[in-house]
Amino acid sequence: MTPAWILDILAALMLAVAAVSVARLGLARPWRKGAVVTDTDVSHLFMSIAMAGMLASGLTTLPSAAWEVIFALLAVWFGYRVVSDARSNGARALAGGHCAPHLVHSMAMLYMFLALAAAPGGPGMGGASASALKYPTLAFAFALILAGYTIWDLDQLSGKRYSRAGASLSLAGVPAGTVPALAGAEPGVLVSGALVSGDAVVSGDFPETARSEARPAETTDAGAAPAGVTAWLLSTGTTVGCRIAMGATMAFMLLIMI
Repeated sequence: MTPAWILDILAALMLAVAAVSVARLGLARPWRKGAVVTDTDVSHLFMSIAMAGMLASGLTTLPSAAWEVIFALLAVWFGYRVVSDARSNGARALAGGHCAPHLVHSMAMLYMFLALAAAPGGPGMGGASASALKYPTLAFAFALILAGYTIWDLDQLSGKRYSRAGASLSLAGVPAGTVPALAGAEPGVLVSGALVSGDAVVSGDFPETARSEARPAETTDAGAAPAGVTAWLLSTGTTVGCRIAMGATMAFMLLIMI
């Protein structure tokens, strides 16, 4: 039996990831016309809230059936993105692409809800046992893959492959003809009708030719976050950090299920 305080700490970590995701979505302002809508932040928000509820019963929100539908849809979406990425970049899309880890996360979450819902103790982490779980080998396989992606992200983050203090940018100053050029980094985000990478656009992690034509985001609006905080929140490094926290937590949850 896993000590309750460990589950509580992990639940608090997932709430922190959810808060960061909400802040990133708030800064991106997806409800505005032509705004950046990032699917990674949406998936991080759903996954962190769902995992917090699984780790601490008092944080349960939606019923298991609703989460199963959400993560099935996310798995289909990221599966489509992986296939599209593989067509453009080949097998490296599975090893070092941004979409593949999110696909594994979505499928692992779907498996956990299906497995825990069938266990006698219900959807909480304390209710499942190895004898009650169906296909425990699949849980172990998911845990190994998640651990691999987490180690990869940690290595890339420590090697400064991802920006941890990217500039906060706006597309307001980018000519219309340059928007499609940004789509090559990570497709799947809607920007004025074009599919563009959310991580690449909002963090400034895109080619210098496009970066030179973008202007800094306005930070003088009432209630706007300080420029340094905004840059940190919108950096690619912050996105990857959230992914590391979720991947490690998800791998731990899967291991204690088997």
